[in-house]
Amino acid sequence: MSHLSGYRIMWMMVLFDLPVLESEERKAATYFRNFLKDQGFEMAQFSVYVRWTSGKDAIETLTKKVELCLPPGGKVDILQFTDKQYENIISFRGGSRGKSPKNPEQYVLF
Repeated sequence: MSHLSGYRIMWMMVLFDLPVLESEERKAATYFRNFLKDQGFEMAQFSVYVRWTSGKDAIETLTKKVELCLPPGGKVDILQFTDKQYENIISFRGGSRGKSPKNPEQYVLF
């Protein structure tokens, strides 16, 4: 049996700033957010979505999918970092320090 390492498990964060002044822009932004949810991303903030992956190969695959679904306008950035880096996140909720996000359970491979 082997455990996936916290240095191998990767997190992917998609940050975006999309135009929403026109009806078509709002529809495109909503479609993009729903696409991210369908791909397993969770909303961290309104325009920030995160998802854990099994490694860099999975991030490359997801990045290609995101690229194919990009709205025509706006800005989209993708960050990637290890599970070990993500576990050190400091969060504040309502003016006080919140709990760190729960990391996914480690899978046992056999």
